[in-house]
Formats: sequence, structure tokens, C-alpha cells
Amino acid sequence: MILADKIIENRKKNGWSQEELADMLGVSRQSVSKWEGAQAVPDMKKILQMSEVFGVSTDYLLKDDIEEPQAPEFAPVDNGLEETVREVSMEEANAFLEHNEKAASLISTGVMMCILSPVILILMGGLAEAEKISMNETVAEMGGTMILLVIIAAAVGIFLMTSMRGKQYDYLENLDIDTAYGVSGMAKERRAQYAEKHSRLLIVGIMLCIVAAIPMLILSMSRYSNNTDVLPIIGVDAMIVTIAVGVKMIVLTCIRHDGYDKLLEEGDYTRLNKKAGKYDGIYWGIALAVYLGWSFVTNRWESTWIVWPIAGVLFIVYREIAKAIVRAVNRK
Repeated sequence: MILADKIIENRKKNGWSQEELADMLGVSRQSVSKWEGAQAVPDMKKILQMSEVFGVSTDYLLKDDIEEPQAPEFAPVDNGLEETVREVSMEEANAFLEHNEKAASLISTGVMMCILSPVILILMGGLAEAEKISMNETVAEMGGTMILLVIIAAAVGIFLMTSMRGKQYDYLENLDIDTAYGVSGMAKERRAQYAEKHSRLLIVGIMLCIVAAIPMLILSMSRYSNNTDVLPIIGVDAMIVTIAVGVKMIVLTCIRHDGYDKLLEEGDYTRLNKKAGKYDGIYWGIALAVYLGWSFVTNRWESTWIVWPIAGVLFIVYREIAKAIVRAVNRK
């Protein structure tokens, strides 16, 4: 085993990304990438640092004929991660990617349904208040609320069904994995082929979320020239629909892209990030509870959608704090 392979193996064993190893050694990520690609060789000072960081001898790193770490000169790094390693065959990898594409479509549709759920309620309540339909405001709101609950129930059903179908692949998020020959190359090739589409969907989705308020503003201003209260209601619904479409595109492409990262143990699925993401489900459960609680208490569905972009921004902060805690625990 050559030095490049030993660096990759020990980095993954400790659950570090290339960026994290680079920070420990005081070099750039590109330097680590070149070492792992056998495009460059670290100097002796960096070899000594890696020996200490990995908890192996310099002989093990430098001599190709030594396949197993010798008695380390330094205590091995305890990363606190499970040592169970699951091998992933090419057949399993292809089956997972096929499942992941279907799950991406279903989950993104479920998320879109949750965002769209108050549209009928807002429309019926507004039309009844403006006396545009022969229904009193209370009945209209009750009917709209029932439709809202049916839509949310259907979305939750989609989430549960997708989760149950994907149970067999949970090990990709919970365990360390070793991929069979050819799997990494296949995943990298397919991710590269999808990269352009991923960027396009992400950009368009984000742009839709940003411009979503424009229809509402235009129709709200038109109210004064048309002397009607219906246009602002339509504007609010148009804003929610635009946001729903944008979020669907973002969720869809992120789940698809994450499938490749899971197989490669990169991005959010390095061994360190797997442990840091242990409580992600709780985080998003709290976000959903805040959204529904606030919406039902205030009955301002046209405004409470703001919970989701805020939760998305705070999720980045939460993840960085979680990773910092894991790193701190690992260094003890």
C-alpha cells in the first residue's frame, strides 16, 4: 500500500474530511488532495505530523511493504465513532442510487405539499371575508382547515412510506463503510455528470424563493386601482406557490446529490459529520412543531412560512456547533 492510500485510509478511519486534515497539518486542502492522488509527496515535517495525528509510526507511512500499522509511537486518535465497517457492493450501490432518486422526488413533493397546504384556507377565508362566495367566514375557514389537514396528512404519509422503504440503506448514514472495487469511481462519475443539473436546480430554486414576494406586492398595489380586496389574497397564494416550487427544486436536487456523497463518505457524510448529524431529525421535528404551532395559534399562514428559511440558516449554525463538539470530544 502506497503513502497516498495510507493517508486516505487513516483520514477516513478518523472521520475527517480533507479540509479537516489540512487544518490539523497547517496546509491547504489542495495539498492533501494531491497527496491522496499521488500527485505530490509531503515533506518529512508533514510525515511526522501525520504520524502523530494518525497515531501510527513513520515507518508505516513511508514503507510500502508495511500494510498494517506498527506499534504506534503516539496514542491512536479515539474518534468516538463506531468501529463497525459495512462493505457496499456495486449491486447495493446501484440499488441505493435508484432508491435515492425516487425518494428525492417523493420527499420534495411532500415538502412542497406542506408549504402549499394553507393556500386553499387563505383563499376561501379571503373570498368569504370579501363576500365573493356564498359562505360565511367561519364555515370557509373550517373547510379550508380540513383541506389543509388532509394535505399535511398525505405529506406525512409520503415521508413515512419513503422512510420505511429506505430503512435498508440506513447503514450508509449510521456506519462506516468500505466500498467494493469500482463503486467510488462509479459514484464520482455519476456525481460529475449530475453536477451541472444540480447547480441549475439549486440556483433556480433559490431565485424563486427570493422573488416569491413580487407577485404579492404587484397584486397588493393593484388593489387600489381595482378597488378589490381579492387581489392581495391571490398575491399571497401566488407567493406561497412560488416558494413551494422553489423549495421542491432545492430539496429534490440536494437529496439526489447527497446520495453520491453518502457512498463516497464526503460532504455532510464524512465519518465525523455522521456523528454530528445524529440529532438532525430532532432539529427538523422541532422546526415543524414551531411552524404548525405558530400557524394554528395565529392563523397567519401567509406569514409563518418564514420558519423554513430561518430554520435552514440556523441548521448550518447548528451543524457547525455539533461538529465542533464532536471534534472537542475526539481530542480528549
